[in-house]
Amino acid sequence: MTAPATRLEVSGLAVARGDRSVVEGLGFSVATGEILHIRGRNGAGKTSLLEVLCGLRHPAAGRIASGPQPAELHWLGHKNGLNPALSAEENLRFWCALNGQPRAAVDAVLEPALQRVGLKALRHRPCGKLSTGQRRRAALARLLALPRPWWFLDEPLAGLDQSGIELLTDLLEAHARGGGAVLLTSHQPLPERLPGVRLLDLAR
Repeated sequence: MTAPATRLEVSGLAVARGDRSVVEGLGFSVATGEILHIRGRNGAGKTSLLEVLCGLRHPAAGRIASGPQPAELHWLGHKNGLNPALSAEENLRFWCALNGQPRAAVDAVLEPALQRVGLKALRHRPCGKLSTGQRRRAALARLLALPRPWWFLDEPLAGLDQSGIELLTDLLEAHARGGGAVLLTSHQPLPERLPGVRLLDLAR
């Protein structure tokens, strides 16, 4: 059995969107226990880069080595990946089942995850009737329901109020201190108390 990845290394990476290159000649590494904050103006290629790093699209050039396998990572896009007709509980059950979790295991993690993100009382409300911040919280519950060491988060602070930002900060801090790795994009600065934060600026 292959040991879980503890480091992601990038060299000479180029990322294209359509026929336009948005990132060129990029090199860096990220280790477990670290948080990499990818920053840049609109159109700088933050989301495209994050998609390449977690395997959702191919790089135009360069090399990604020693990175996590699909079963070792969580991807959370800015659209949350929720079915608006389903409740937060139903979405979470669907996602866990899709990833091979037995029903008994899902039952054990469902309530604590929804409680942690503040949605226990709204667990049966269709996600289409939740606020923007509540939908983001429902998406964040996936990170708790099935722990994985590598998190790839695209604009995770978007739509969150101050209590939501505090919640996300606590989740990121616990994940990094527990030996997990986070790669995230955000226009907003990250709270100073987060451990192991490094900045990757895509300013052109």
